[in-house]
Parts: sequence; C-alpha cells; structure tokens
Amino acid sequence: MGSLPHVVEDCFGLLKLYSDGSISRNPEVPCPTPLLNDDSVLYKDLLFDANRNLHLRLYKPSSSTSLEKLPILFYFHGGGFCFGSRTFPHFHNLCLRLTTAFNMLVVAPDHRLAPEHRLPAASDDACLALKWLQGQAAMHGKNVEDVDTWLTGVDFDRVFVLGDSSGGNLAHHLAVKLKAGSMELAPIRVRGYVLVAPFFGGSVRTKSELEQPCEAFWNLEMYDRFWRLSIPVGSTLDDPLVNPFGPCSQNLAEVPLDPILVVVGGGEILRDRLEDYATRLKQLGKKVEFVEVEGQQHGFFTDHPFSD
Repeated sequence: MGSLPHVVEDCFGLLKLYSDGSISRNPEVPCPTPLLNDDSVLYKDLLFDANRNLHLRLYKPSSSTSLEKLPILFYFHGGGFCFGSRTFPHFHNLCLRLTTAFNMLVVAPDHRLAPEHRLPAASDDACLALKWLQGQAAMHGKNVEDVDTWLTGVDFDRVFVLGDSSGGNLAHHLAVKLKAGSMELAPIRVRGYVLVAPFFGGSVRTKSELEQPCEAFWNLEMYDRFWRLSIPVGSTLDDPLVNPFGPCSQNLAEVPLDPILVVVGGGEILRDRLEDYATRLKQLGKKVEFVEVEGQQHGFFTDHPFSD
C-alpha cells in the first residue's frame, strides 16, 4: 500500500503541488486592496479566446477632450505565471490609473496559469490577445457585428505593451516574436514595450542575487519556486523562457526589436540581472532605455497581492 500524496511545493498556502501531480488552489483572491471607484473610467470584460475560455478587460476614459484617436496599451499582469487575473484589485486599480494618466484604451488580458498550464502557455496566450486585437482591427469599418463598439475611436497604429514582473517576461518574448514593425499583426502596429521588473532568471547568480537574496517580502528561494512551478518539467533556469541570454537562448543580434524601456527597483534581488539584460541589448544596437527607481523593491509598480 503506497503512501498518501504529500506537498512538494507550497506558495503561500494558496497553491499546493502534491507528489502525485495533483494541485489545489485556495479560491480566495490573495489581495486585500480595495477596488478604486473611478467614474472617469469605464471598463468591461470580453471573451477573446473561446477555446481556452480566456477573457480580457477593456478600460477607456468615460470622456475625452482629445480630438485624436486613443492609443492602445496592453497590460500583462504579474504573479510568477502561477497567480493573477484582470479581476485582482491591485491590477484593476493600476489599469484605471493608466487609463486616466495617459488617456488610452487599456487592454488587460488573462492567461492560463501554471502549474496546470506550464510555459509557454502564458506566452502563447499573450500572443493570442494581440491577435484578437488584430482581428478587430481587420474588421473595423466594415460594419461587421463582431467588432466591439469600444474600439471605434482608437488608433490601431499606436499600440504599446506593458508587462510587470512575469508580465514583463511575456512582453520580452512578444517583442522577440513579433520583431520591429510587428508586420505579423498588420493592420495593428506595436510601437514599443515597457518591461517593469521583468521576471527573468538563470543558473549563474548575479551579484545582487548573491549579496541581497532577500527583500522585505520576496526572496530568491521564492523566485526559484515560481520557476519550478511554471517552466516545462525537466527544464532548468537556463531555459530560453527564463534566461533571454542563456546558453540555449536565441541569438538576438539579428532580431530587429521595437524600442524597449526596462524599469527596475534599486533594491530588487533581480536588479543586476535586469541591468545586464538592458546592457546586452544596447550592445547589440537595440533601442533600449534602463531606468532604476531608487530604493524600490519588487512589486513597487502595484500594491503587492500577498503582503499584509
């Protein structure tokens, strides 16, 4: 008679992976942040992939004084590929603020979560979300009933992608896949990418990972746990999905990229890894800017969903 399954990975008690491969999730949303009530922004949910039951949330200003068409911003949330949704209050509140601050249409897609759906599932879903917008743009102006009315008055030629933490990882892989000019997405055009503390890793530790392995909340072991739960079974921290400049990763020298802005907190465990990422891209002749936010740690871009 065999032994009962035991927990082999435990994320905050909210996600548990057992020795027999089964998974349990706490249905509660791990975020105490109250929802903002901002009448200046309208939002609604749409299904963008019926096969995978994936939804996105659209945000638009309730009124706009601009005579120009609204640019479009895709926001890919964080959560280590294992947590997160457009419905999480801190992500929702951020999208409200982005819509108001930049007078844009914000698109916040969900993606399948690991370990039930390991990478590259999330990356594939991120691409599907942009393909959904491409389909909407292709039908625009043709009086097709499937075109969403909220996409009238938007500029399909000015699309930007912003990703936070694991969402920043997704943004990087989108930039590489779509390449400069994003011709694969015509008639929509991605103009640039913002990677906020993108979740990367590697088997060789950086100085900040070795000398500052703990932040106020995050620590290096937690990062490793998220990778173990999200990368393909049997893979390592040098998987191309984890390490953009690993031994098995694509050579980016010949890959044309749209402009990339990398933003990182000065107190992050990943700080040196992300500076190295930006430096390497710049050495390859890519249009990259690196901004360090002094004193900030991982999760500074949103209220942290797991802290008290």
